[in-house]
Amino acid sequence: MSTRVVAIVGAGLVGSGWAIVFARAGLTVRVYDPQPKIRDGFHAWAETSLKELEVASLVVNAADTLARLKVFDTLEEALEGATYIQESVFERVDVKTEACLAIDKAMDPSAMVGSSSSGIPASAFTQACVNRARFMINHPVNPPHLVPVVELVPAPWTDPDCVATVRELMKEVGQVPVSLTREVDGFVLNRLQGALLNEAWALYEEGYASIKDIDATVREGLGLRWSFMGPFETIDLNAPGGIADYAERLGPLYFGMGNGRMDHPWPHDVIARAEAERRLELPAGSLADRRAWRDGQLMKLAAFRQTHKPKRSPSS
Repeated sequence: MSTRVVAIVGAGLVGSGWAIVFARAGLTVRVYDPQPKIRDGFHAWAETSLKELEVASLVVNAADTLARLKVFDTLEEALEGATYIQESVFERVDVKTEACLAIDKAMDPSAMVGSSSSGIPASAFTQACVNRARFMINHPVNPPHLVPVVELVPAPWTDPDCVATVRELMKEVGQVPVSLTREVDGFVLNRLQGALLNEAWALYEEGYASIKDIDATVREGLGLRWSFMGPFETIDLNAPGGIADYAERLGPLYFGMGNGRMDHPWPHDVIARAEAERRLELPAGSLADRRAWRDGQLMKLAAFRQTHKPKRSPSS
């Protein structure tokens, strides 16, 4: 993979994490955000974050990595020389359309563009781009420098060679790419997360369990297995005869549980009740501190996984 210069367009929580992903892999990273406040604060954030990552052995040399990060005041300056561009602007069709049209106008025609969109397909905001064949979704989990999976989703007009090249780039920088064959709202990750969330909201709305206990069920149960294996491998190992045996034993039960569930949006009164319950557990003023705690936990987990890589199944 010959890409050595990448550009980050949008340096909020996701974009700044992407910048670290590329810089720690040895690439030159050119950063732009339309908000001066974010541009001005980026360097200090990156310096602090990289020092923490170095302590956790997730960055070899924080100072060298920081030196590969450059912030620019204009989009045109940031895109100069970039062969790959990661767009991470606000998650709204009109905002992404405006950003992608600006990128399209300023980019090298041979460059590739990945959008961090978490559910909006690229066809919704890249149709008018002259270089639209070089645009696709490259959706990370937040924060991308601590959670490696990324979803590659082509628009109907995306060049398959570009998708293949970006997939190799993601491997090179230490991410774990998963490829979708075509667009679907929410992609894979958020559709899976959405199914769990819809059931969690339904159980809470109907009064079967508290938010605290529902969270504990996932954190201390499902999440422990899911941190090193997916749902299909989980059920393959949970019946004597494997996945087909599991489906025969429990398929009807799951169908019955899911049939007709959550046939309405999350109700406002239930959301308000959940908000009140969560704020008793965590005051609004403590959210930022708790996010920092979360990132610290993810950092420890990422460091552990670096030295104790889970054994892949024989077919992986």
